[in-house]
Amino acid sequence: MAQLSDLPIREELRGQSAYGAPQLKVTNQLNTNENPYAPSQAIIEEIAQAVRELGAELNRYPDRDAIGLRTELARYVSRQTGVEVDKEHVWAANGSNEVLQQLLQAFGGPGRSALGFTPSYSMHPILAAGTQTEFLSLARKEADEFAINMDSARAIIGEKKPNIIFVTTPNNPTGNITPLADIRELLEIAPGIVIVDEAYAEFSDEPSAVTLLQEYPTKLVVSRTMSKAFDFAGGRLGYFVADPAFIEAVMLVRLPYHLSTLSQAAATAALRHSQDTLATVDKLREERDRVVAALRELGFHTIDSHSNFVFFGRFHDSHAMWQEFLDRDVLIRDVGVDGWLRTTIGLPQENDAFLEAASALASKIKNRTN
Repeated sequence: MAQLSDLPIREELRGQSAYGAPQLKVTNQLNTNENPYAPSQAIIEEIAQAVRELGAELNRYPDRDAIGLRTELARYVSRQTGVEVDKEHVWAANGSNEVLQQLLQAFGGPGRSALGFTPSYSMHPILAAGTQTEFLSLARKEADEFAINMDSARAIIGEKKPNIIFVTTPNNPTGNITPLADIRELLEIAPGIVIVDEAYAEFSDEPSAVTLLQEYPTKLVVSRTMSKAFDFAGGRLGYFVADPAFIEAVMLVRLPYHLSTLSQAAATAALRHSQDTLATVDKLREERDRVVAALRELGFHTIDSHSNFVFFGRFHDSHAMWQEFLDRDVLIRDVGVDGWLRTTIGLPQENDAFLEAASALASKIKNRTN
């Protein structure tokens, strides 16, 4: 059997690892930032009815431009952000990863670069590599709760002149936000485009970067997903909001009929029931605040989270601590940041199991240092 190293793969992909969180059978799975609540019965029934009605048409290609879905997405974005947009401002694809890939295909590529503020979403450099876009990394300030170092950002943007700048807010894995004032400054000095990745926006009270679209029509793209707040990770639906010219740009690189008929119908059904679906967001925010308070009481350091996960530490050996949680039937995420781990906010009983494990480990750590 051939090995990957035996294949004539592109040089920049040699030695790289594929994206992926551990998929292990455990009682308390808190490592992938999914919404733990199942879709409502009303959504399930509407999707099932749509499948029955559309089944006879599956011999035909889907709506290539997903007009109906984009119309529903525009309605949702207008309500959620307070900024009136229509379908011409919205593009949809199979998860936000495909959205980002299409943007990199259109605006990145050989001889071009993308800047990210790390630690952040680990797919950004992977997507950059896949499109032969040089990825530039600027470390966030751990001593300042992983905020973007704006002085360093100004310097590297002035020197390297990246074609694309990624800003993830709320940031994954740290959970903190980037203030709109900082995003505005990045837009002012960016020589190319700024992609604001708002995958976790519904969990935050902060205004969306969508509020800046009118000021920066040629620079700003706001990427979002239905995987987190919408109980819809399995539906694989991501989208971006931008000036209509950006939709024209990605249409040049998108694959034909990239969103299936069934994907469009399922996502449209979820959007029609968005008020029911987003009711779980309030529950998760309450649980997040409970988990943060408990972790702090146990002596752990946590970053203020505006998302559905908590970044906590500090550990001498974070991977060993990850294993300690796993040994207690709790799967969380080691994201590769020394001294830190991330836990998703799950159902109350899952969070209880996590906190029980954290309490035992806090006592163990204290005993080792005494």
